[in-house]
Amino acid sequence: MDVMTPENHYQTIAQVLSGSLDLRLPPVAICFSESAPPGVVEHVGRVPAGCRFWEDAAYSVFSTAAADHSLCAFGVYTHNLQPPPAQQTDLGDALKVFSDLGYVRPEDLPLVPVLTSQPKHIVYAPLAQTPLPPDVVILFINANQTLILSEATQQVENQNPPAMGRPACAVVPQVMNTGRAALSLGCCGARAYLDALTDDIAIFAISGAKLKAYTERIEMLSKANAVLSKFHRVRRQNIDAGQMPTIKQSLAALS
Repeated sequence: MDVMTPENHYQTIAQVLSGSLDLRLPPVAICFSESAPPGVVEHVGRVPAGCRFWEDAAYSVFSTAAADHSLCAFGVYTHNLQPPPAQQTDLGDALKVFSDLGYVRPEDLPLVPVLTSQPKHIVYAPLAQTPLPPDVVILFINANQTLILSEATQQVENQNPPAMGRPACAVVPQVMNTGRAALSLGCCGARAYLDALTDDIAIFAISGAKLKAYTERIEMLSKANAVLSKFHRVRRQNIDAGQMPTIKQSLAALS
């Protein structure tokens, strides 16, 4: 067995998560910091919303500041970033449109999670290359992967993960503030801005503090689900063929 060192710790965890869940994109680390780590470059180019950084971070390591998130007033709000005066105007204009559409009513706003801290920098990276211990880990998942993740949440946290709607970015403060995992079904904005967030994909976010526990359970549950899925397929075939197998007979048929 390989010795787990700080250098390969997150690389190993990323490999286990990707392999166990058969992820299309690698796990993404989100780290909140007072300063950008040495050697980590700033994000290049503009993005329409901070959620776009999740997809970019599947391929590269970079840091961001409040200005990099400035084109999405709601993302600045949920991440409690220091907004310039124009940002407050944008947020007010966005909320008016949302209210006029009946999308976000005034009474809904207090229910949207907002970071309790105010970060100066947010570092994004593939989990395997993260320069800092992650505060939140983002997974792009499908419905079958959600099954394993919901089972892992039951075992790690003794509860089911909340399934959140708009805004997608609120899943980050939800996990940061509670220390518990959450599922985001995305929002129309995130689905417009992220190529990876297709109709069959959602976002699952895990607290970095519980990443090891989650990884252990995900690996075990993935193996168990593979065996049990085969068991049920064989059992269905036998029953469809007119047989009435016992559980022991169906288990024996696996070997």
